[in-house]
Amino acid sequence: MSKLSLDRILQSQGFGTRKWCRELISDGEVAVNGETVNDYRTAFETEGLSFTIFEETWDYREHVYLALNKPPGYECSRKPSRHPGVLTLLPEQFTWRDVQPVGRLDHDTTGLLLMSDDGAFIHAQSSPKRHVPKLYVATTDAPVTDELVTQLLSGVQLHDEPAPLAAQSCRRLDEHRLEIVLEQGKYHQVKRMLAAAGNHCEALRRTMVGQLELDSLGLEEGEWCYLDAGQLALLAPSPS
Repeated sequence: MSKLSLDRILQSQGFGTRKWCRELISDGEVAVNGETVNDYRTAFETEGLSFTIFEETWDYREHVYLALNKPPGYECSRKPSRHPGVLTLLPEQFTWRDVQPVGRLDHDTTGLLLMSDDGAFIHAQSSPKRHVPKLYVATTDAPVTDELVTQLLSGVQLHDEPAPLAAQSCRRLDEHRLEIVLEQGKYHQVKRMLAAAGNHCEALRRTMVGQLELDSLGLEEGEWCYLDAGQLALLAPSPS
């Protein structure tokens, strides 16, 4: 538990520089517990704190943990080059507080993307040592055959990898769709594995990380939500 002045609270939550936050407060745009606060030096306990800016209510969060249903055409980068960045889909204050994608999805890949401003969380979730499974649904150019599924389960050789890479699990959904679970998280891995197995990935969607399912979050494409403690616990590797 900590006690901070209101301007420091707003700054920590991504509402701008200290100077800008002080102006918001002095202009009467900030309320705490339903009462307008005009003195930026007023201090509040951060635990359980809610405040209102421009009549929109926010809860104080030391760190934010987000899930985004990523649409196609967005880059998972803070400095996108050819397409809009995923941060443009979030409120501006998340950029101020340095929220970043946890790993990357290609610009044309859709589905579950985790985001946070907690560096330790990002590192832990991105580390291949944790073996966090990620489930994808791939749409293929050529039909999905039993031989293709067997190849992906047995392992395919990619040109820049020392050993074949194998899917943790793989199953055919219909003639041109398969479900594949990977742990490694290599660059363009699903697309490259399909190509190495003699097929081509037409579309790719990530539907689960760990045991956290995108469908359980009720997000339309482009929508985001905070993750609570129970949902964060689902991101741990599934028990063997």
